[in-house]
Formats: sequence, C-alpha cells, structure tokens
Amino acid sequence: MVKKIMVWGGLAFLILFIAYNPGDAADVVRALGNGLTNMFQGFGDFVSELVA
Repeated sequence: MVKKIMVWGGLAFLILFIAYNPGDAADVVRALGNGLTNMFQGFGDFVSELVA
C-alpha cells in the first residue's frame, strides 16, 4: 500500500515538475543523458584497453 502511494506521488511530482518547469526538466533529462553517455563511454574505453 505504501509503495503504491509512493509511486503515484512520485509520478504526480514528475508531471507537475515538467508542467511548471519545462526548461529545468529538460536540463535534468539532458544531464542524465550526458551522465549515461559518459558512463558507457568509460566502460567502452575500459574494455578497449583491456583487450588491447
């Protein structure tokens, strides 16, 4: 029950954040995407160095 309330509350917060701060929401998504890109790039570099 508590988990269901937390999920719906988080979803409501996300929708309100995007609705009232679309520029900031886009910046957050862009930063997360850049972080994931850097993480996978680092992993690829590691594997390349390991094989070489």
